[in-house]
Amino acid sequence: MPFWNDAIAKHLEPRLRHSIWQLVNTLIPYAALMGLMAWTAPRSVWMTLALALPTGAMLVRIFVLFHDCTHGSLFRSQRANEFWGRITGVLVFAPFRDWRHEHVLHHATSGDLDRRGFGDVWLLTVQEYLEASGWKRLGYRFARNPVVLFLLAPISLFLVDHRFPRTGAGKRERASVHWTNAALLGIAVAASLTVGLKTYLLVQMPVLMVAATAGVWLFYVQHQFEDAYWERGENWDFVAAGLKGSSFYKLPGLLQWITASIGFHHVHHLSPAIPNYNLEKCHREHSMFQEVKPLTLLSSLKSMKFHLWDEQGRKLISFARLREIRKEGAAARAVKELRRRVDEALASGAGENLDDVTDQADALS
Repeated sequence: MPFWNDAIAKHLEPRLRHSIWQLVNTLIPYAALMGLMAWTAPRSVWMTLALALPTGAMLVRIFVLFHDCTHGSLFRSQRANEFWGRITGVLVFAPFRDWRHEHVLHHATSGDLDRRGFGDVWLLTVQEYLEASGWKRLGYRFARNPVVLFLLAPISLFLVDHRFPRTGAGKRERASVHWTNAALLGIAVAASLTVGLKTYLLVQMPVLMVAATAGVWLFYVQHQFEDAYWERGENWDFVAAGLKGSSFYKLPGLLQWITASIGFHHVHHLSPAIPNYNLEKCHREHSMFQEVKPLTLLSSLKSMKFHLWDEQGRKLISFARLREIRKEGAAARAVKELRRRVDEALASGAGENLDDVTDQADALS
């Protein structure tokens, strides 16, 4: 049995009353805020948009509870996890079974350079980027642009991507997509017949945008930080990927509550079966978790400038740093060439221009 199993074993058991209370203290405030937004919509658009912030924050919390259900960690009963996973999945516009399938693959491949592409942000290594075509480089830069990554991509992901089954999805996964779409359509029709389609869109869309952007940001900083862990398949290690490739996002108390402790992502990736409300306690009780350097709100902002994985330096770097590396490489090659000419001049005895050559080499060194 791996050593870390002993550290997490007592934190695996869900507590029914605690799980039910999380649903109560999340779903009821969310419903109340949505109702308040619908009430303000005909009276003040600006008030409605202002309320989208706290309402979107509650939707983020709903998403983390949905996420726990996909791992089967919110309840001991898998029926309960499936039931509430489907309900919360509709609220966050994500099909339960289809999302669960891809997320399980994410946990199984996180940090593995040879198995990228499952629920992660598009990442190229320095070498892959340098060898890519001009169009691919342009597409990659576009995809990693903060406006695209945190504003356009999130809403596209939840509004468009989740409306279609993945290529190769199984029968149950496809059914979950269709069931979720039908439920969302039913909600839209019911809202149109009651508060009106315009009011529904004015309420639902800003809330979804706030939650989707915050959710993508959370996911991004959980795996895209400077000293993250990425290894080729033969050297990939599950424990190292969890402890080193998943961040400890140390958030203020209110934000930790809103995000249901998902900032303890290093603990979660080591054992996704731990309920969210046990993650902090597990982290505090075991030194191996506390050795993980935390990311704060301020330090996490630096993650936006990291774009490429440097396999030699073993860290994420920016496009600006790549330009510096290429300049350093060009200078090193020039020095090497000049010194070769020095050696040839010395060997041949033709030293009349030797001083000029050595001066150039020293200047480049």
